[in-house]
Amino acid sequence: MSETAIGLTAPPEGYSDWLTDLKGRIHNAQQRASIAVNRELVLLYWQIGCDILTRQNDQGWGSKVIDRLAQDLRAAFPDMKGFSPRNLKYMRAFAEAWPDSEFVQEVLAQLPWYHQIALLDKLPGPETRRWYITQTIKHNWSRNTLVMHIENRLLERSGKAVSNFENHLPKAQSDLARETLKDPYRFDFLSLGLNAQERDIENALIKHVTDFLLELGAGFAFVGRQVLLNVGGDEFFVDLLFYHLKLRCYVVIELKAGKFKPEHLGKLSFYLAAVDAELKHPQDGPTIGLLLCKGKNEVVAEYALRDNNRPIGVAEYQLVESLPAELQSSLPSIEQIERELAG
Repeated sequence: MSETAIGLTAPPEGYSDWLTDLKGRIHNAQQRASIAVNRELVLLYWQIGCDILTRQNDQGWGSKVIDRLAQDLRAAFPDMKGFSPRNLKYMRAFAEAWPDSEFVQEVLAQLPWYHQIALLDKLPGPETRRWYITQTIKHNWSRNTLVMHIENRLLERSGKAVSNFENHLPKAQSDLARETLKDPYRFDFLSLGLNAQERDIENALIKHVTDFLLELGAGFAFVGRQVLLNVGGDEFFVDLLFYHLKLRCYVVIELKAGKFKPEHLGKLSFYLAAVDAELKHPQDGPTIGLLLCKGKNEVVAEYALRDNNRPIGVAEYQLVESLPAELQSSLPSIEQIERELAG
């Protein structure tokens, strides 16, 4: 049906811009409302958990009270989900794990409830949980992304690459660059054998570039593969070129299928100099290099980097590796929990 048939005329001048603005304001209002609802739900669950703890610890109520409470609350609020015995036990565990009401209100209430469950299930103590909470809020991780980073041991790997950043970058940028790099990098999403060659790995990384960027971490933007650099009439090709939005600099990544050797740094240093000369904007920071190897001797890497005049990090990568036994949780998956809570 045409606009004329339903009594509409062409919109007046400026209408489209006004409509776009209205849509944005409505979307923002919806987001604020959703955040407010989540905040109130998390705080309610924490208060219920505190009540259960108090009555069990101070008044000697047994564990059976949770089953009774679940039955009575579901009878009183049949349209509300989340009052299953399992979820009430999570409320109790949540309150026990976070006794500081100020921290719950100011920090934890920013995260959805299923994030809270993942943190309780997957991590052993408050300090480790606090690190993942900070990263989740900072990078706006979904629950699945949070779980993936926990299971891939992001905390243990962050900032562990051998580098010489402190010698070639200002302190603020050096600290951020060091925190940005990991060791080892996990490329188990590639489905490659342990003996894959450099070009095979490179091809697979580009095919799975979304997973690759997720493993690299927040801030990396993919520029290109086998990027041409013309130096004095000769052509050279950078394996993988990225730009880091927070560091404001190019990042050159070179892949080596074998163990680290000091001579690897010469080629990478040349690429960094060429990118600085040919691609770098005057306001960009110095180009950073990341050499990814199948293995490395930490001492050899440190010695090799010591007198190198370019900012470079050296880290290992892993193609196939199962999760460590201590992280293979026997607890139910998030999906199983959701099905339980929906009941």
